[in-house]
Amino acid sequence: MWWGIVLVILGLVVGIALGLNLPLVIPQAYGKYLGVAVLAALDSVFGGMRASLEGRFDNAIFLSGFFVNACLAAGLVFLGDRLGVELYTAAIVAFGVRLFQNLAIIRRHFLGRKK
Repeated sequence: MWWGIVLVILGLVVGIALGLNLPLVIPQAYGKYLGVAVLAALDSVFGGMRASLEGRFDNAIFLSGFFVNACLAAGLVFLGDRLGVELYTAAIVAFGVRLFQNLAIIRRHFLGRKK
């Protein structure tokens, strides 16, 4: 169990060090895509954490949800760009609401309070 935590922390440190030291420039045209992708990823991660705390985590559901959320969000952004409508706002609102709901449930779990 401790090796898993050590590997996660090591991966986080290496990722942060690489991210801060590599000159990566993202074109402005892809800013919407990246923003929605990050929200989709965070939504899936915090949903998985919530499911794990509730004792009902399933790896297949987590992975399929992660990729389906990312593809749906990218599709909304792409369709909105083609139509000239900012459809990515719908994805931002949906993922944002779910993210804050999952964080609230995780916080309540660690504080020892139920709904």
